[in-house]
Amino acid sequence: MLFLSSVFCLVGVAVSVLGSPEPQLSRRVLHEYRRSLPSGWSLHRRADPGATLPLSIALAQSNIHSLEDYLLDIADPESPNYGKHWTPAQVREKFRPSQESIDVVHAWLATDGVHPERVQLSHDGAYVRVNVSISEAERLLATEYYVYQHEDGSEDVACEHGYHLPEHVAKHVDLVRPTIQVRGAKASSASLQKRGSVKGARSRRPMNPSKGSSSTGKATGCDTQVTLDCIRDLYDFHYTLQVPELNSVAVVELGDQNYNGRDLDFFFKKFAPGRVGDRPTFVSIDGGVEDMSESDGDLIGEANLDFCLVMGLLDPSQEVLLYQIGDGFVDDMLSVFDVGYCKEVNGTTCASKPQANVVSISYGNSELDASVPEMIRQCNEMGKISLTGVTFVYASGDDGPSVSGQCLGPDGTAVDGVGNFLADFPGTCQYLTAVGSTQVNPGNTTSDPESATATFASGAGFSTVFARPRFQSHAVKKYLNNFVPDALGAGVFNRSGRAYPDMAANGHNIAIGDGGAIGLEDGTSASAPIFAAMVTAINDARIAAGKGPVGWINPAIYSRLFAGAWTDITDGTNPGCGTDGFTTSPGWDPVTGLGTPNFPRLLQRFLALP
Repeated sequence: MLFLSSVFCLVGVAVSVLGSPEPQLSRRVLHEYRRSLPSGWSLHRRADPGATLPLSIALAQSNIHSLEDYLLDIADPESPNYGKHWTPAQVREKFRPSQESIDVVHAWLATDGVHPERVQLSHDGAYVRVNVSISEAERLLATEYYVYQHEDGSEDVACEHGYHLPEHVAKHVDLVRPTIQVRGAKASSASLQKRGSVKGARSRRPMNPSKGSSSTGKATGCDTQVTLDCIRDLYDFHYTLQVPELNSVAVVELGDQNYNGRDLDFFFKKFAPGRVGDRPTFVSIDGGVEDMSESDGDLIGEANLDFCLVMGLLDPSQEVLLYQIGDGFVDDMLSVFDVGYCKEVNGTTCASKPQANVVSISYGNSELDASVPEMIRQCNEMGKISLTGVTFVYASGDDGPSVSGQCLGPDGTAVDGVGNFLADFPGTCQYLTAVGSTQVNPGNTTSDPESATATFASGAGFSTVFARPRFQSHAVKKYLNNFVPDALGAGVFNRSGRAYPDMAANGHNIAIGDGGAIGLEDGTSASAPIFAAMVTAINDARIAAGKGPVGWINPAIYSRLFAGAWTDITDGTNPGCGTDGFTTSPGWDPVTGLGTPNFPRLLQRFLALP
C-alpha cells in the first residue's frame, strides 16, 4: 500500500454533507488555504484515489490564548517568577486539548464513515491520527488531491488552494496534515532561503598577513576582513567558559547544506588552534545526512560560516550540536524538543534527540510561503518550547523589507522587485530573537561605531500575521511616531504588526574556511551565530552561579533594565521593494533593532536576574 508523506490539495466543490451513515448536517467552511504554488511546481495529474494518507489532525490547544502571559511571567525581568522555567510535562498538561475537542473530532470521523478502531490519539492528546485513502480524505475535507511535479522531476501529492471542515468541527482543529504543504522541495532551493552567501559577496583570496593585532592588542584590518578577534573586540566578547559540560548550543542546517571538515580545520588552525580536529556533534532529524567531504561552494558556505563562528568564538570545551534536517524545517526542528510532535507531523518515529539551550537558525521563508494557521501553530510551538528555557536566535534575512527580492502585490500575492513590504517567517514570531546585520565602515576600527550593512540590506519589517507584542510596544511606537521615512505611506507596511529585528551583529566580510583558503561571507547568517555564541556564554555564567539558562530573552532585552546594554546604530538604511527602505534611528529601528550587543553589560544584567 502506497503511503504519501506530504500532500497538496485542490479545492473541490463545497458540500454540506459528506459520507454516511447518518451524516450530521453541518455547513462546510474553508479552514486553510494557500495562495499559490511555490516556485518550480506545476499541476501534473490527479492523485491515485487508493493511495494511503497518514492523516494527522492538530487539535485546538487549551489555554493557548494565555501563552504570552505565561512566558512573560518567567521572562519579564520585573516578574517575581523570572527564570522559573516549566518542565516539558507541565507544558504538555497546560496546553492539552480539551476532551470536548477530542470527542467532536472523533464523532465527525465516525459520522463520515471512519470506524473508531482506525482512529488513534497521540500520547499528549494533541493530535488525532488516522490512515485514510485519498478518496476518503477528499470526502472528509471536501477537496481534491493532485500530483504536482517540480521542475527537477520530483513529484508530490500536495494541495494548492485549501480544504474544508464542518463548521462545528473547525473551532476544535488548528490544522490538518498532510494537506497544503510542499515537502518535496530541497532546503537548498529557493523555497527556503539561506541568510548568507550573498551573490557577489563571497571571495576566495588569501588572508592579508598584515591583518592581525596592533601593539595595543586590538585586532586590525577589521574593515576588510572580520576575524574572530575582530568580533571579540567589537562587542568586548572575552569570556572563558566555566561549566561547558552543563550547557549546550545547536545550529540548524537544512537538506544538502553541510560543512566541510577540512575547511573548518584550515580556519581553526589560523584563528582557533584549540579547535583543530573538533567537529559539531551530528544530530540527524528526518533523514538528515552529514557529509564532511562536500566541496560544492553553494552547499558548504552556510554551514562553514555557522560553525567557524560558533565553535571559534566558544572554548573548545563547549560541545556544539548540528541539527541536520533532511526534508523540512520548523516542524522538524520542533521535533527535537517533542518526540510526539515529530511523529504527528511526518508520520515517522524519531528517537529522543539531545536538546540545546540555544538554537541558531539561518534559514527562512516569507509570510506568504505558509498558511496563517500553520505559522500561528508553529510560532506557538516555539513559544511553548521557550517556556522550558530554550533561546531561539534567528537571522533576519538579507533583502531588507523584502524576502529574496519579492514584495507584496496589491492582490496579496508575491511580486518581484517593487511593491509593499513582505515580512519574513519565522522571524516575525515573537518567541524568536531576530538578528539584523552591521558592518565596520571602510577605514574604521573596532572602536568606531558600526553602521547597517551597505553591500546588502539587513532583513527587517512588520508582520501581517502577528500583532506587535507588548514587550516591544514602547520602542516601536517611538520609531513609528518619529522616524518613518515620508516615502513609506499608508499600506506599505503593517504598523501594528510584530516588528523585527530585535538586535544586530556584524555580517560583512566575515572570514571563514572556504575551499582550502580564507574566504569572506556576508549575511545575517553570520550575525545570528555570533549572537548565539554570546547567549551560550551568558548561560554558562548563569549555570555556574547556580541559576538557569536565560530562555526567551526578548522581554528582558527591551526592558529599561537593559537600556545600556546595546550600542545604538544610527547610520544606514535597508532598501528594497523599490524604496530606500527603513532608516536607522536613535533607539530601536527596523534595520538594526536595539543595536549591537555590549557583552559585559549584557552578562552583568543577566547575572543580576534570579
